[in-house]
Amino acid sequence: MGKGLDNVRDIYLDGIAGGNAREAVLRNTGHRYTQHSTGVGDGAEGFLEFFEPFVARNPKREIEIRRILEDGRWVWCSAYQSLNDGAAQWVTMDLFYTDKDGLILEHWDTIAPYVAKTESGEDMVGGVTDVDINGDTEENKALVLEYTKQVRQEGDVSKLSNFVSAGVVQHAAPIGAGLDGLATWLESDDAGRYEMLFQLVGQGDFVVTYGKRYAASKEVAVFDLYRIAGGKIVEMWMNEEEISPRDAWGNSGKF
Repeated sequence: MGKGLDNVRDIYLDGIAGGNAREAVLRNTGHRYTQHSTGVGDGAEGFLEFFEPFVARNPKREIEIRRILEDGRWVWCSAYQSLNDGAAQWVTMDLFYTDKDGLILEHWDTIAPYVAKTESGEDMVGGVTDVDINGDTEENKALVLEYTKQVRQEGDVSKLSNFVSAGVVQHAAPIGAGLDGLATWLESDDAGRYEMLFQLVGQGDFVVTYGKRYAASKEVAVFDLYRIAGGKIVEMWMNEEEISPRDAWGNSGKF
């Protein structure tokens, strides 16, 4: 486990869940902290302007980091949040870029409501949690890159079985079970058009993409998480957030 991974855990679990936002952000960020969570300003002060009132407004904060991985200076994690005894439940996916010492320099995220009843019947945050570091990271990243290009961006759903297992376990809230459920969603208006792949990171059997899609006349920032085994995607998660109008941003935007 690298220092960057430790710092991400600390800013989440001590800074936000533990309510020690000021100490945590100063301890875990580097010479800059560029922010892409659009409601939060840049720098440590921007973080504090958002999270100190958040902590006061939500005295009961249960946060569980469900999955976390590192790829060089990149750290990605997904968390489940229950606030005030379940009055609000959220799923977040976060991407961090760190300096050579693991201090956080930049942050991207999507925040979505936790959906208890998914189309597939699988838990939105359930499934395998631990990275199998024996997986071939580069081979798995190459597979997901081609899936993203050929199926998501070029829209060739006929190639789906080249990349995805017939028994794929689906956790994305709006997508039905198995290969058929995925194909149906990809061909729907709800899926829209995958416009841009911004970043792809991975470790072992897990690979993550962060990009933008256009659906129902809306721009959507989306993280997709894939678990690969036997040369195919065998498990999938998705977390997405509609991109707010430019005049509502507190920083340079989602990307």
